[in-house]
Amino acid sequence: MITTITTITTVTTVTTVTTVAAMGISAVISIAAVIALLAFLTTRELAGASNSNMSLRLARLTSTGILPLVMAFAVILIVKIAQAL
Repeated sequence: MITTITTITTVTTVTTVTTVAAMGISAVISIAAVIALLAFLTTRELAGASNSNMSLRLARLTSTGILPLVMAFAVILIVKIAQAL
């Protein structure tokens, strides 16, 4: 009987700690994705304003990473709205 209660308590504690840790990791990843998106968009705009070949290459290179980050941002936004409702 005591072993069963101890086991249930341990499993509940581990599950709670795991859930809190997963929520913390997802928040960090979300923040990193948004910061990376802002950095790519800023770099693309600044590089696209110049006429040098290197700047145009940099603008094209950053365009490659923008679409996946925009999709990740959209998913983050949908999840946050769903949590608020």
